[in-house]
Amino acid sequence: MNKKECPVCRSKPTIKYGVRKGVQLYKCQACGYQFRTEREVSEDELWNAYQQEKQTIEELSKRFGKSVSTVKLRLHGIKREWEQPPLSGAGFVHLDVTYWGRSFGVLLALDNQAGRPLYMAFVKSETVKDYEDAFNSIKERGYAVHGLVIDGKQNLFKTFSEYHIQMCQFHMKQIIRRYLTLNPKMYASRELKALVDRLHKANEADFKKDYQAWKEKWRDTISHKSLHKDGKMHYTHQRLRAAMNSLNFYLPYLFTYQREDCKGMPNTNNKIEGTFTDLKKNLNNHSGLTMENRKRFISGFFLALTETLSMKKQESR
Repeated sequence: MNKKECPVCRSKPTIKYGVRKGVQLYKCQACGYQFRTEREVSEDELWNAYQQEKQTIEELSKRFGKSVSTVKLRLHGIKREWEQPPLSGAGFVHLDVTYWGRSFGVLLALDNQAGRPLYMAFVKSETVKDYEDAFNSIKERGYAVHGLVIDGKQNLFKTFSEYHIQMCQFHMKQIIRRYLTLNPKMYASRELKALVDRLHKANEADFKKDYQAWKEKWRDTISHKSLHKDGKMHYTHQRLRAAMNSLNFYLPYLFTYQREDCKGMPNTNNKIEGTFTDLKKNLNNHSGLTMENRKRFISGFFLALTETLSMKKQESR
């Protein structure tokens, strides 16, 4: 006798379990799931609607004619686990972390040319070792790193000093704006902000020349000190000095992309930021996920992204 297969546990000890609205019902003796004989939605179809089409549990229930509990059960049974993929080729790599709360984040390495994920891992905090693990994993799996694009964690510049490093110019602007505000009152601050706002249009030699001229012009303001309540002399314009010191540190890495041996290197981390934005838009549509389900969803997102990029590459050949 041809037994019906349970769509949840895939076992075949199933029995007829009555008729509802003219449709034969079945019950799985292994897991107790009840199902009908009409076409069952496949795992890929259900997951794609849930993740890529951003449909909620209630919307999936209506779309596929299943109860909410059945949809939840089916989704829970779908496995999505990320494994670091085999790699080949070479190029420039974006490295960054995005967070949900203070203790859960995703570290991602992205190939600049195709936007494919080279490495993904869940992290609690952003440590240098996490970045080293990602970098070493990429190299060990056969990808030659020509350079890195990162957004400001200062220890990383020392750790990867033997490689070409581009500091994201957008994040450099954000750092300066954070110190000086969007509408600074001091003329020295206004001029420094205006100089950095032109960063993406400047070449290295002109920018360094203009920056040195700014330092000379506002030397007295930058170095001015005042007597504080603690009886000691402190720099009067501390936020201006903080902005200047930050720019001094990152200046050697702001124009790496303009060097002859770094052609094709981006000057911002926009590609990886866009990927994080897409991920969060999809994930935010499903509030209240447990940590396990959130990790499964994120793994599924990057698996789908990798598959989509692979298909596009094959079609372009």
